[in-house]
Amino acid sequence: MQIPLDNDLTKRYREQFGAAILDAVEDRKQAYLVIAAAQLAEIAGYSRDVEKFDLLEDYTAVDWPRREKRFDLVAILYSFPHNLRLRLKIPLADGETASSLVEIWPTANWLEREIFDMFGISFSGHPDMKRILLPEEWQGHPLRKDYDILQQDTAWVRENLGIESGQ
Repeated sequence: MQIPLDNDLTKRYREQFGAAILDAVEDRKQAYLVIAAAQLAEIAGYSRDVEKFDLLEDYTAVDWPRREKRFDLVAILYSFPHNLRLRLKIPLADGETASSLVEIWPTANWLEREIFDMFGISFSGHPDMKRILLPEEWQGHPLRKDYDILQQDTAWVRENLGIESGQ
């Protein structure tokens, strides 16, 4: 159950970024800031430098194919000094890019490549935006909800291994 979040941390973000903070909620005791994609890098830098969220604990995406903004990027931040987690949720339309967070948290490098590989979301400014888990010639992005894994698996196995898939 989501409830509005209006604590001191949220107030500081709203004062700093205004309308770029689209929403602030607590869901299952987890704090979320829903933020505009255009301010992602700026908000991430502020989160690290001012609010002391020094660790990008995880970074992933969720596919909501029926929504106008089909994807949510979700960055889970952790502050060692404050023993606190904060989730940044960034809604993106299909084909919309996000700013890379590699310059802010180097761990974003492989996490952004995984998001690209699995969902097809690109990150502008990423130093090596290419697949990380699947072969370069792989077609599509397997964690999209409209992805036909059986068709892709059958075609890839036939073309690359010269056999019929066991699927």
